Amino acid sequence: MENIEEYGDIELLLSDVDGVMTCGTVTYDESGIETKTFHVRDGLGIKLWRRSGGAFGIVTSRDSPIVSWRAEEIGIDYVKQGATDKLPVVKQIARELGLTLDQVAYLGDDLPDLPVIRAVGLGVAVADAAQEVQSAADYVTKLPGGRGAVRELVELLLKGSGQWDSLVEEFAGSELQPSGQTLK
Repeated sequence: MENIEEYGDIELLLSDVDGVMTCGTVTYDESGIETKTFHVRDGLGIKLWRRSGGAFGIVTSRDSPIVSWRAEEIGIDYVKQGATDKLPVVKQIARELGLTLDQVAYLGDDLPDLPVIRAVGLGVAVADAAQEVQSAADYVTKLPGGRGAVRELVELLLKGSGQWDSLVEEFAGSELQPSGQTLK
């Protein structure tokens, strides 16, 4: 994304889950309980995006309680699971916010994400996305799904809008003792 400034109107960032917010592996334990692993930097990236005034949502074709728990934990605005046809869901979320699709970025990894990536203002594929998704995307992350790709996109957008440095300064401004205790 050489000219990030051209994407300065993005107000809504939407993401798939499996293969984007996770590495794409679905693991079941011996009791049939599903587990997922999320990258903590993606979580902070989402929080920073929201702190900057942007909205964030998940649009996934699978349905998993783990996704709901993670979304609640980090304060995700929209969680749409079981969306086998994602584009109508994305259009509905944009409409609810009074946004056009040009003001939406979507991060995906596989064929069900193609219609959305082609329709939104900024279609993004993770580094290990299917080749067809990478070819259709406006930007391909350097990081693979589940390894900080969401954070990478958030940083690029916030740097492009000039908001990144002030958000970083909020963290840099707090002095911490080696024990992790904040100085008073």
